[in-house]
Amino acid sequence: MLEELKSERIVNKVGGKFKLAALVQKRMGELLQGSRPLIEDTTGLTMLEIVVQEILQDKIAIEMAAPGEEPQDGDSD
Repeated sequence: MLEELKSERIVNKVGGKFKLAALVQKRMGELLQGSRPLIEDTTGLTMLEIVVQEILQDKIAIEMAAPGEEPQDGDSD
């Protein structure tokens, strides 16, 4: 496992372990579907390492819905 994922720095940056797990899962899904990495040099990095670096470099973050609003995840009925 990556040492960065064990650090309190990244956990606190996104607001907790569960939010971190959700953000990592969502972003890895986007990368698997063909999204381009948001960091410059990805040479030799795994997808998980890319996601961690995107978080640490403030390229991605959790989007929070305002109270009473539905989260916007692209699924509309």
